[in-house]
Amino acid sequence: MAKQCPKAGACGGCALNGVKYSKQLERKQDYVESLLLPFGPVAPILGMENPFFYRNKVQSVFGLNSRGEVVSGIYREGTHKLIPVRDCMIEDREADAVLMTIRELVRSFSIPPYDEDSGFGAIRHVLIRRAVATDQTLVVLVSGSPTFKPKDAFIRTLVQKHPSVKTVLLHVNNQKTSMVLTDGPCKILYGEGWIEDELCNLRFRISARSFYQVNAYQAARLYTIAMRMARFKGNESVIDAYCGTGTIGLIAASWGAGKVKGIELNPDAVEDAKANAEINGLHDVEFICGDASVELKRMARENEHADIVFLDPPRSGSDERFLASVIKLAPSTVIYISCNPETLARDLRYLTRMGPYRMVGAQPVDLFPQTSHTETVCLMSRD
Repeated sequence: MAKQCPKAGACGGCALNGVKYSKQLERKQDYVESLLLPFGPVAPILGMENPFFYRNKVQSVFGLNSRGEVVSGIYREGTHKLIPVRDCMIEDREADAVLMTIRELVRSFSIPPYDEDSGFGAIRHVLIRRAVATDQTLVVLVSGSPTFKPKDAFIRTLVQKHPSVKTVLLHVNNQKTSMVLTDGPCKILYGEGWIEDELCNLRFRISARSFYQVNAYQAARLYTIAMRMARFKGNESVIDAYCGTGTIGLIAASWGAGKVKGIELNPDAVEDAKANAEINGLHDVEFICGDASVELKRMARENEHADIVFLDPPRSGSDERFLASVIKLAPSTVIYISCNPETLARDLRYLTRMGPYRMVGAQPVDLFPQTSHTETVCLMSRD
């Protein structure tokens, strides 16, 4: 019998909640195959043993209900109607417990929630990130007012009640936007400003804006498959495009890859990647801040060589400018990690039609149980 969340229909976060998990996997397998089988074989999807309470990143909106009580939750899909959420079935349990304590503290300290229409109020969002392997929690209090400063007792009570909370940050966002974190700084109220997690036998620093897979359990399986696809011999030149905080590139280095170069546009992520390399004692890894398309074109123009290119783009996929740069550089292997099978299929079509590549195989991995999303790692070889 499938577990049914009482808010499933209202919040829209779990489109498949209430569907038996085996049926969810069947649907996702059929969906991926319908898009990717024209390019090559698709392996059976890898599901989770326990497909609940996996999400290590939680974002919650604060507001008032019809009785004037402080609540937190999620906007109904496509609206700005706040749906109060407690005990979410896909969010990490400790993250939910920390969020519940913050709600209680907001009430007891009489902190007014931010009102988007009037522009008045203090607490607007709370962002929580969990490092499950190390049991560390990062909390970002997002305020709509630049004058808001949580009292020391607020932070002290939160940390005393939840020893997993290792850092607390304050971010001011008084813009008319649906984004939680804007371009402004995150001020450290407690701790170092980041937490550390362990993944694939490496340690990674996670800050407020770091890209880090929301399902660490399945991410480890996903990256292990990607590394096996690479078949490192020890003398390869490897590119980790869209490298974020360096997760894929560093795991590749730890698996015995030759020289690794990570490319990332976000300067904060690049600094995290360099710190992660230092933390893990991996020195034959270079991280540069820049546009991957421009860097790959430069490498091709200057006759630099790359044997393997990893790319893990956002949901919108890659773009033709970058894919053309990959073709120009002509690595023997391309390993594409995608969270959107539709844009993956689009990009595979470009690489196979415009370049000398064929898909050797694809492996779907369910990183997002109870939702319609699917992660896929795809191996491409140059003919």
